[in-house]
Amino acid sequence: MTDADSFGFGTQIRKSPYFDATVRWGAKAFSVYNHMYIPRDFGDPEQNFWNLVNDAILCDVAVERQVEITGPDAAKFVQTLTPRDLSKLAVGQCKYILITNADGGILNDPVLLRLGENHFWISLADSDILFWAQGVAVHAGLDVTIREPDVSPLQLQGPKSGDVMKALFGESISDLRYYWLREVELDGIPLIVSRTGWSSELGYELYLQDGSRGGELWDKIIEAGEPFGLKPGHTSSIRRIEGGMLSYHADMDIGTNPFELGMDRFVDLDMDADFIGKAALTRIRAEGVTRKQVGLRIEGERLSGPNTTFWPVVRAGETIGKVTSAIYSPRLKQNIALAMVSVENADIGTELEVEIPAGVARASVVEKPFFDPKKKIASGS
Repeated sequence: MTDADSFGFGTQIRKSPYFDATVRWGAKAFSVYNHMYIPRDFGDPEQNFWNLVNDAILCDVAVERQVEITGPDAAKFVQTLTPRDLSKLAVGQCKYILITNADGGILNDPVLLRLGENHFWISLADSDILFWAQGVAVHAGLDVTIREPDVSPLQLQGPKSGDVMKALFGESISDLRYYWLREVELDGIPLIVSRTGWSSELGYELYLQDGSRGGELWDKIIEAGEPFGLKPGHTSSIRRIEGGMLSYHADMDIGTNPFELGMDRFVDLDMDADFIGKAALTRIRAEGVTRKQVGLRIEGERLSGPNTTFWPVVRAGETIGKVTSAIYSPRLKQNIALAMVSVENADIGTELEVEIPAGVARASVVEKPFFDPKKKIASGS
């Protein structure tokens, strides 16, 4: 058994309420995300992938910190942060949003949860939106309170996650729709449950609202999931790249705008409400972009793991972009990647080269997502 104290980046890196439980259940390595430890290794990553797509895995994603926005002007304030139209966001509903700065650059791509008429959580990717939101609020002239609550999510993902949820909460939980949430209790443990997740599979997120009960909650879920093959695991790079899911700081950053990513559907420049970056994004849409995110199939020997640097993408001896995320998919039996390339080289079928650590590999631009392009698995449709 591994000693939880043997992992250490220093006391400035926070531990989640599930940290000790994940070590007890086999977490072997961690990285840092939103100033917290996140488990990255429960053994063979390919087996973790198969556990996810065939059965179910439980992941500690407490690093998805919540920015809570409350107060009479909460809805108006949240709309100022994102170009996505929130006018029809109902209480109990969730939406994937982009948060942009004045230049139209993406600061975060969180899931927004509306818990009440004037009560929102922003479930974060890896950047400090708490500070951004508090800074924006200083001169906004709006009556809002912004803080980080004691909320720590777990992800229960995979085709059998619904069976595990019914074992925990009863048959009624199966009525929970895709991108909706519900307030529940499990043996007195206060939770918000949503039909969301970062896996491209059927899944749920369980937002614990009492950090003192993290180990207890973890064990209850693992026990309930045992008959269904539930395993402790970590977010799967294989599955998320197959699904075309983006990782902040890798596939996008503050210098990336939504149009480069093909995320026009999350930008409503015609709504009456104003938001930070509206003028810039209006200009970018009119002028067009000079680069575009694409999917790549990389030929040659299977990649030994995900890329840890941005690999140059080359055509006719000229660097025309970079690979941002790459992996070997054992299901598709090919090397797949997300890349940012010049628009002249973004057409499907374009032949390119990628400078990988082993040398130069041939590649071609292909459709993305690479698997289940209409997201039928995650949505249950």
